[in-house]
Amino acid sequence: MTTDAWITLVVLVATFGVLAFDRLPAAAAMAAAVGVLLLAGVIDQSEALSGLSSTAPVTIAALYVLAGAATVTGALSPLIDRVLEGSRSTSRAESGRGSSGARVGRLAVATGLLSAVLPNTPLVALAAPRVVTWCRRAGVSASPYLIPLSYAAVLGGVVTVIGTSTNLVVSDLLVAQGEAPLGVFEITGVGLPIAAVGIAVLVVTAPRLLRHRHTGVGAVESVAQPYTIAMAVEPGGPLVGQTVDGAGLRHLHGVFLAGVGRGGAVVPARPGTVLGAGDVCYFAGDVVDVVDLLEIDGLASAEHSHLIGAGDRPDAGLFEAVVSERSELAGATLRATGFRARYDAAVLAIRRHDDDVPGKLGAVVLRPGDVLLVLATPEFERQWRGHGDFSVIAALDAAPPVRRQRSGVVVAAIVVMVALTVTNVLDLMEAALVCAVALVVFGVISATEARRAVNLNVVLTIAMSISLGTAVAVSGLAAEMANVLGNVGDPFGDTGRVVAVLAATMILTEVLSNNAAAALMLPVAIATATEAGLDPRSFAIVVLIGASCSFLSPIGYQTNLMVYGLGGYRFRDFTLVGLPLTLVTLIVTPIVVPLVLGL
Repeated sequence: MTTDAWITLVVLVATFGVLAFDRLPAAAAMAAAVGVLLLAGVIDQSEALSGLSSTAPVTIAALYVLAGAATVTGALSPLIDRVLEGSRSTSRAESGRGSSGARVGRLAVATGLLSAVLPNTPLVALAAPRVVTWCRRAGVSASPYLIPLSYAAVLGGVVTVIGTSTNLVVSDLLVAQGEAPLGVFEITGVGLPIAAVGIAVLVVTAPRLLRHRHTGVGAVESVAQPYTIAMAVEPGGPLVGQTVDGAGLRHLHGVFLAGVGRGGAVVPARPGTVLGAGDVCYFAGDVVDVVDLLEIDGLASAEHSHLIGAGDRPDAGLFEAVVSERSELAGATLRATGFRARYDAAVLAIRRHDDDVPGKLGAVVLRPGDVLLVLATPEFERQWRGHGDFSVIAALDAAPPVRRQRSGVVVAAIVVMVALTVTNVLDLMEAALVCAVALVVFGVISATEARRAVNLNVVLTIAMSISLGTAVAVSGLAAEMANVLGNVGDPFGDTGRVVAVLAATMILTEVLSNNAAAALMLPVAIATATEAGLDPRSFAIVVLIGASCSFLSPIGYQTNLMVYGLGGYRFRDFTLVGLPLTLVTLIVTPIVVPLVLGL
């Protein structure tokens, strides 16, 4: 090997060690490696900056903004709830007692389909908490569903080029090698069979291999100093005519149903109490879970008119405001004081230290010391802190209620992005940027929320991965590694070479990030194909599959890490469920690549 190849190999091994022991963030470790190679003269400045000038990081950042908009508007929440509940005629309580295998199947198929048009990392980031929330309400463990959610998203991500950042990295690296970029559906012929077989195996094996784990988010019997919120049963909604137990309102996590208001009177909320249109349900519970009630299909705030417009503003957040002794609010109701217009804020719930708060919020006579859960912009805190009406105003970390009024706009933006890309009106980066900017300009998501939605570490990791891949190619290390893989695969012909490249990529992606594995292996795969007189583009897609399909550990893929703690899993849970999927990938890929793409 040349001196440059040896230097690159040593730097890569050192980088692997840093990443394996989690000594530095992935982006920092890879940036340091690129810096060392630049100082050593292995690569020049343009090669060191090739990742930053690539379209992949910009595209992923824009896709993160779209996913962030889906989160703040709850665009996917009804779909996830419906998938888990199954039939529309099935109540949440009944679906909670149903077959977990059927729910895993519905969730896996739906996630795989969504992951084909949304990047899988932000998709899991917004779907996983929703799955946990639904499971808490239904009184079931979330552990049977979160690993399948992650693995189905990974499998769906190899169906189209926009399904995962890895695909975009491979596409950009192909361009750097003088090839055309990957088309949106160019990998579908290979990825779809792998995803279909993988999801089928996942649905069959996961419910049998996954044990129910304690997630620490089970039901609680009581909550100290709870907030009280009044929720009305929507006429024509799915809860009308159901009992309290059948509607799944009896054992909600963190909240309890204290009573049901009907005809001016409040009756006890017994399991068999039948809910009617317009009934007012009085809940008490923790702040996060009280706010989450606003997302239950069939319930709406009893003070809906008071809330109109309050949560539509992209910068709205939650605050706790304590009514002071000398406040003009003391001894009056929210309605009488015109709270909404006076403070440009809306009260979602009230907490009283000595007893429950009866009646609708607008009719409650406030007392000094009452704590109001307020939905408002940051200006509320700045303007009213120190004012005589409130002794304390404190911002909360809890997420505000979703802005459902704009959820349709987000769905439309995703459809437009895919349509513009598929019809070649714009390339993927341009289409993603146009849609992301439009969502910010039209106020669907604020600039601050958009900035927070972008995972900068992932974006920089992708950029540095591309630069490292360039170093592997120009240093001559790729050619040397290709010789080794060629020697391993030669006895088994072209299929052996495909399997060798695929297996090497899958091993690397378990110890590195998937994007780093793709960036490092693509030059090797192209060199392997060139030496054997095969199609480099087919081998690039083999690398794409291998780098994405990480199923053996929670550290191999970012979506696995997201669900690791949420599901209360052990390390071996991922290996048990992932081993059959890994074998499926190793078997199906060498079969479909020659048939669909040719070698």
